[in-house]
Amino acid sequence: MANIVHGVDLDQVDEALHECYDPEIPVNIVDLGLVYGVQVKDGGEVRVTMTLTAIGCPAAPEVMEDVALKVRSVPGVSECLVELTFDPPWTPDKMSEDARWELGIA
Repeated sequence: MANIVHGVDLDQVDEALHECYDPEIPVNIVDLGLVYGVQVKDGGEVRVTMTLTAIGCPAAPEVMEDVALKVRSVPGVSECLVELTFDPPWTPDKMSEDARWELGIA
């Protein structure tokens, strides 16, 4: 059964987020543990709360724009706002097992 909120399929949003990568790390932002939350409001507005692996990440604008672009491509999404936070700070323990395996971290 689809997970639909305000006309937006959250499974499709999750799939879109799995297509977003930090250009310096060959693992998607979901498996890296960078996505802290997804919220859908009336009218199909999606807010993605996320972090980066480092506060001074030079790829921040590129990653955030990629997230917004890919999430906006999901049917029913009218807008995607990406909110960047560093609270709590990202640590490698937030990575999925798949990400750890991909990066060779035990």
